[in-house]
Amino acid sequence: MKAEQDGDLLEEDSPQEDGVQTNQYSSISPPASPVAQDEPFSTYFEDKVAIPENVSQVFSFRKLWAFTGPGFLMSIAYLDPGNIESDLQSGATAGFKLLWVLLGATIIGLLLQRLAARLGVVTGMHLAEVCNRQYPTVPRIILWLMVELAIIGSDMQEVIGCAIAFNLLSVGRIPLWVGVLITITDTFVFLFLDKYGLRKLEAFFGFLITVMALSFGYEYVLVSPDQGELLKGMFLPYCAGCGPPQLEQAVGIVGAVIMPHNIYLHSALVKSRDIDRKNKKELKEANKYYFIESTVALFVSFLINVFVVAVFAQAFYGKTNIEMNKECNATGSPHSGLFPLNNGTLEVDIYKGGVVLGCVFGPAALYIWAIGILAAGQSSTMTGTYSGQFVMEGFLNLRWSRFARVLLTRSVAIIPTLLVAIFQDVEHLTGMNDFLNVLQSMQLPFALIPILTFTSMTSIMNDFANGMVWKISGGIVILLVCAINMYFVVVYVTALNSVLFYVFAALLSIAYLCFVVYLAWHCLVALGVSCLDFGSRMQLSQHTGIFLMSDMDTDNLIER
Repeated sequence: MKAEQDGDLLEEDSPQEDGVQTNQYSSISPPASPVAQDEPFSTYFEDKVAIPENVSQVFSFRKLWAFTGPGFLMSIAYLDPGNIESDLQSGATAGFKLLWVLLGATIIGLLLQRLAARLGVVTGMHLAEVCNRQYPTVPRIILWLMVELAIIGSDMQEVIGCAIAFNLLSVGRIPLWVGVLITITDTFVFLFLDKYGLRKLEAFFGFLITVMALSFGYEYVLVSPDQGELLKGMFLPYCAGCGPPQLEQAVGIVGAVIMPHNIYLHSALVKSRDIDRKNKKELKEANKYYFIESTVALFVSFLINVFVVAVFAQAFYGKTNIEMNKECNATGSPHSGLFPLNNGTLEVDIYKGGVVLGCVFGPAALYIWAIGILAAGQSSTMTGTYSGQFVMEGFLNLRWSRFARVLLTRSVAIIPTLLVAIFQDVEHLTGMNDFLNVLQSMQLPFALIPILTFTSMTSIMNDFANGMVWKISGGIVILLVCAINMYFVVVYVTALNSVLFYVFAALLSIAYLCFVVYLAWHCLVALGVSCLDFGSRMQLSQHTGIFLMSDMDTDNLIER
């Protein structure tokens, strides 16, 4: 009772602390929930990294180093096997002409990741936790299921990418399903590296990114692409002579780069630093260094993606199946049967990409390619598991042991992956990859709309809410990205030529669009379209009191 009275006093006083004007939402004690019980609600990042103090410079490399980590873990989603396959198909289909699309998609991704990082830094809660406390029960459950579907789709691509890498490295001796089982086992082992410290885990991810950079960089140097054409394709937003295949590939690039679960992941990873969220100066500083770190991380991932696009643009753009068949026969490759004796344009995926590199540039190119794919798949399966972890904890308030939580989140994605690996051979997985890209494209609104909604609400973000420029530009960017991905979905569905599937897709689309409109309505209200506010503001704000308390010492506040 005394705590309640003190809480009421705190609401009325609305004091200033360390320069931050707190309001009724940032002063209320959190209600009884799994988060506020005696046993702390924990994630992998229980030990927070300390930030150096008494550094008076405008920019400090020591502080940047302390904040370095979350952005690089986040950037791995830009380097997963799905992205690599999109890169090589882009190069083989359109040459250097779509590099500007990759650059634009990466910049848009950086802006969206900035919103995710700011939400985690300012509130001390990640996006799934915020959604859990802001949306009513039914929309919340639907949102969770949609995000889980995106994670499953991404995880399937990543695990199968690892399995393909094992198959290439073993010269076909390790079948796809065995590679999936190996990936499951080693992922569990690597995930428990965080028991030895967060910084060691981040260093291991840095090592995997370095392996990717060296592997794909080696292929880039080996092929020696035309630098003039590369720069022209990167900075000239035009695609001369492009048709529907190139347009579909451009749309696929955007869908592969901007991934819904990565928004949830990044908003959680930034909680791993020891920041005083009552101090406005520290919050500004954290946002600044996280943005710098994310920029560097995504620049590195962009370079690696460019390496892959350039290799296949230079060496395989315009090649035909019969030409590749002859080259593979000339080098004695056992894989020449992959390429039929016709003049059809060469189509490549991760597996065929390694084969053609081996045929043209020798076995070393194939094995180094496989090592890069293995590093990409292994790192992204681990971050995918973290995403599933945070999403399930945030939406469902799970309080399980670490092993049980990892086992569940891993099993949800691994079981369908294993079934696909058993019933599909390694040479015919491109169709499944297209389906998984479509699946993830459909889930994008369920991450982009909530992140713009909550970062635009002053009741949640206080002084760090999006300004008018960010609200407008963010809304336009999200609308553009969602429209591009919906086009990708429509192209995929219409190519199936099945009336029954058309009817099923139409019914599903109605329910899907209704839910997207519901989320968009809340978002527009948060952006300031007051004529649409029919009570949504009260619904969106009624539980806001638990946000800024997540990293504060509640007992100290009550005693004061």
